[in-house]
Amino acid sequence: MPYAVLAAVLVAADQIVKYLVMTNIEFGAHVPFIPHILELTYVTNTGAAFSMFSNYTWLLALTSLIMSVLLALALWKGLFKHPLGKLTLTLLLAGAVGNLIDRAFRHYVVDMFNVLFMDFAVFNVADICVVVGGIAAGLYYLFLWDKLEAPREEPGEEEPHDRAEADS
Repeated sequence: MPYAVLAAVLVAADQIVKYLVMTNIEFGAHVPFIPHILELTYVTNTGAAFSMFSNYTWLLALTSLIMSVLLALALWKGLFKHPLGKLTLTLLLAGAVGNLIDRAFRHYVVDMFNVLFMDFAVFNVADICVVVGGIAAGLYYLFLWDKLEAPREEPGEEEPHDRAEADS
């Protein structure tokens, strides 16, 4: 349950930031946020990352919906048992839902964070959740799964090494 609350808080934060940007920044305008590092720029995106699939908002919304359901089921069914694993799924879920809301109700995603020190796409809070959650989930699976999630043999339940031991 605390993961559902965290997901809801992150989705709410995403939607609040988007609302504040839409109501306080003129479309296309730039507002300094962290000097020389980050500015707020109100733009919209009908596609995915770097405006890929711009003409397929409906497909992206459907994909976000399917992923949201699958991620919620993974959390509910306990795909990951360890809190760190659950956190990665929660971040992915919050990001998927945050952008799903935009695609379903606005037919585009509101983006606002513009990195100034490199040429990069403008992004939003939901995008941060997806990227951080995705990288963390990948690292978790690669490096921690066998230590934190893999089934462990109980003491005294070891399999015999060969048939001769099993028969004696």
